[in-house]
Amino acid sequence: MTWFKVGNLEVARIVEVEEPFLEPEKMFAEATPEAIAADREWMGPNAFCPNTGKLILPIQSYLIRTPHHLALVDTCLGNNKSPAGFKRWAGRDDPTYLRRLAEAGVHPEQIDFVFCTHLHLDHCGWHTELRDGKWVPTFPNARYVFAKAEYAYAEREYLQRQDPVFIENVVPVMEAGRGLLVDTDYALDDNLYLESTPGHTPGHCAIRLASAGQTGVVTGDLIHSPLQCAHPDWNFRFDDQPELARVTRRQFLERHSDNGTLVLATHFPSPSVGWFQTHGDAYRYRYRDQA
Repeated sequence: MTWFKVGNLEVARIVEVEEPFLEPEKMFAEATPEAIAADREWMGPNAFCPNTGKLILPIQSYLIRTPHHLALVDTCLGNNKSPAGFKRWAGRDDPTYLRRLAEAGVHPEQIDFVFCTHLHLDHCGWHTELRDGKWVPTFPNARYVFAKAEYAYAEREYLQRQDPVFIENVVPVMEAGRGLLVDTDYALDDNLYLESTPGHTPGHCAIRLASAGQTGVVTGDLIHSPLQCAHPDWNFRFDDQPELARVTRRQFLERHSDNGTLVLATHFPSPSVGWFQTHGDAYRYRYRDQA
C-alpha cells in the first residue's frame, strides 16, 4: 500500500475492485469508434481491456490522514448488499476491502470522518456491514458527512423506486447517530472541504484537499473516464441531470487544469492520480507515473 502526499496530508488509494466495466459506446451515448481510436494512445495501456475493449474502472476509496483527522472518501461496494442495479455486485462476500484498509495500517475504528461524493451503490457500500442480521456502521467512531441535497435525492430514489441502497447503507448510519447532514459548501477545516459538483446526482460533491500551499480534489462521478477529458460533453449513461452534468464537468476541468491541483480520480484506471492539462479546446490527463 503506497502513501503519497498533498502538502502535509498523507493519502492512500484503497481499491476494492478494478475490472472491465462497459464498452465506451455503452457508457457514453455520444462516443464513436473513430473518437475512441484517436484517444487510445494518450490514455495509456491500463485504460482498455485488450480482450473485450471495455473501459477498465476501479472502485476505490481515498484514505486521507491530516494533522488532526483520519478520513475516508467513498466506501465502494460493501458485502451482502442487494442493489437494484448491477446485479453482479449484489450479495458480495469478499474480504478484500477491509484487508486492504488494514494493509494501509488502518482499522475501521480509527476512521474519524467518512465523506461521500454521492450515494450511489458503489460509493457507499461499506458505510455499513451486516452483523447478527442487522446493518450497522462499519466505521463506528466516524461521523458520516452527507450533503443535504444528496441525502434527499437518495431518500427520494428509495421512495420512488424502492432502491435498497438508502435503507442498507444510509438509514442505519443515521439511526446510530453517526450521520452529519451538511450544505454543499461544508468545510471540516482548512484541509478538507466540499466542492459542489451537481449533475451526476443533484447533491454530488467533489472533496477538496489543501495543505502547505498544495491542493487536491477527489472527483467522484462527475467524470468517469479520461475519455471525458478529451470529450467533456460526453455524459455517462447514468447522469441524473445530463445538461447540468456537462456544464459542471467542463467548469470543473477548467478550474482544476494546469494549476498543480492533484486529481484523485475515482474511476480512472490505475494509477488513477494525476493532473488535468488543457489540450486545444479540451483536456488530457497525465498520471503521476508519467511525471
